[in-house]
Amino acid sequence: QSWTRGMSYCLHSESHLDTGPIYVRENGKLHVVNQGAGGIQNVTPKTRPFRLFPRGFSVELCMNREDDRARRQRTDHFIFTYTKEGNLRYSAKSLFSLVLGYISDNVDHIDSLIGFPEQIAEKLFSAAEARQKFTEPVTGLRALQKFTEAYGNLVLCSLCLRNRYLVISEKLEEIKSFRELTCLDLSCCKLGDEHELLEHLTKEALSSVKRLLLKDNLLSDAGLRRMTAPVRVLKKGLENLLVLDLSCNPKITDVGIGYLLSFKKLSCLDISGTGLKDVNAVIKRIQMRIGLVHSKVPLKEFDHSNCKTEGWAEQTVLQWEQAVMEAIKPQDDSRSRTAALRFYGKAHRIEEVVKCKLVEPETKASGNLQFYKEKVQNCHLPLKKEVTGSYELKNNRKRALAEQDRERTSKQKHLCLTVEDWDLLDTY
Repeated sequence: QSWTRGMSYCLHSESHLDTGPIYVRENGKLHVVNQGAGGIQNVTPKTRPFRLFPRGFSVELCMNREDDRARRQRTDHFIFTYTKEGNLRYSAKSLFSLVLGYISDNVDHIDSLIGFPEQIAEKLFSAAEARQKFTEPVTGLRALQKFTEAYGNLVLCSLCLRNRYLVISEKLEEIKSFRELTCLDLSCCKLGDEHELLEHLTKEALSSVKRLLLKDNLLSDAGLRRMTAPVRVLKKGLENLLVLDLSCNPKITDVGIGYLLSFKKLSCLDISGTGLKDVNAVIKRIQMRIGLVHSKVPLKEFDHSNCKTEGWAEQTVLQWEQAVMEAIKPQDDSRSRTAALRFYGKAHRIEEVVKCKLVEPETKASGNLQFYKEKVQNCHLPLKKEVTGSYELKNNRKRALAEQDRERTSKQKHLCLTVEDWDLLDTY
């Protein structure tokens, strides 16, 4: 005890610096000196943790959620395969595949792809498509626009949206981003005259469209007037159109057919099921002005089974359709409810969506009004007399003058533009 009193006295006599606990071994046991009480406590030895920071100091680690999500979606950098003997073998991925995966994960941050090789761009598009980057609402549209600006019809040259109005309403901006389309099928979509997509058809981005199918879209003469205004006045828009399907649109009359005469390159036309009053006069007018002949047999150009979606974005359009179908899946539960009602003898009326097949009897009643352009035969046979050649030249001049007079009169008739036409032309 005298020894401990001396030890405590020495501790109190030393400087007031805190040197920490002091351990003393006595009789084979380890004791800690209690400076406050001045004695030795018999406690188990505890190591004091080394502190770099004072108590109360905390560190919060903040990570970017987008990077974390991209890190989770990223695949491993190794490819695992099996040998013939059944042994597991792994090999490292190439640097090209690793870089391609990283760029496809961040495809929405690309500034431009103009001048980039098409072969690598196609692989980049398919890699981003496999990660469903183009289905995202904002970033997908931005990434798709970069590809369409650089590669045009390689991304998509033909687009079939037949009876897919929900896809059009959900992905309208993405559909409008496609450029240099040559075939566009919008049949049975019930768009109407005021739809934004029909107005987009008159833009220069779709001036390359050669085949346009607008069957059963509730179109009228006003819609045709708006659609043909750039061609009639500015010689822009759908000036390269070759095949046009306007069947099953009962609101189109003889006046609306007059707007179609501005399509000089038109080779096939279908106006079956429209609200024509004088069919014979319309047939003669189309034959005289555009040179199209009435076909007695249905033409294969209007077979909608031939129109398909083709291009890099073919799977992207299918992903859009699958997303829309998954969104409306809960509505399918009503079928089981109606089946239960029928089982218990309760009547329940079901209103189904009207499909395109219901308008086919109208086309049969009004007749087949499909037109085509006859192929010009080779006229390279030598003439027997020079007189006949001069006579034909005079007739050709007379016909040319007569056609010019007709065009002038037709322009005077169709140049009476409305306010809607001027508003549409102001967008150019």
